[in-house]
Amino acid sequence: MFDACANGQQLKCLTVIDEYTSECLAIDVTGSIRSGRVIEVLSQLISLHGAPRYLRSDNGPEFVSRAILKWAAQNGMDMALSDPGKPWQNGADESFNGKFRDECLSLDWFRTRTEAKVVIDQWRRHYNAVRPHSSLAYAQRVQAAMLFN
Repeated sequence: MFDACANGQQLKCLTVIDEYTSECLAIDVTGSIRSGRVIEVLSQLISLHGAPRYLRSDNGPEFVSRAILKWAAQNGMDMALSDPGKPWQNGADESFNGKFRDECLSLDWFRTRTEAKVVIDQWRRHYNAVRPHSSLAYAQRVQAAMLFN
């Protein structure tokens, strides 16, 4: 996800969604997304939640680099990359990104990246703890995650 602050700083957001529970595990807000940062964020999540069997993503350069492909293989994960121009193959994340843009990014014009990080993290917590999801029998994502773990 891409956006910009009022002061001209670029915002790039790495979103990580659990496809099973629809929980947003992380939104990393930075000026650029590189494979090293993706590995760092995913490593932190693996230390908290364990490693998934596969990682689904688009074909962005940060996800098809040798570094991340090697890292995923070393951690026993397969990569499930959507075909270029076929966002429906990554439907859970694309759906989340639409909600994220409509409910957060489009409603605020952040003055700085630091402000964006705070507001975006508050929105992520609300999304997980308060906002119900129809495919989870209208349970909140955090409730569903506790049931499935």
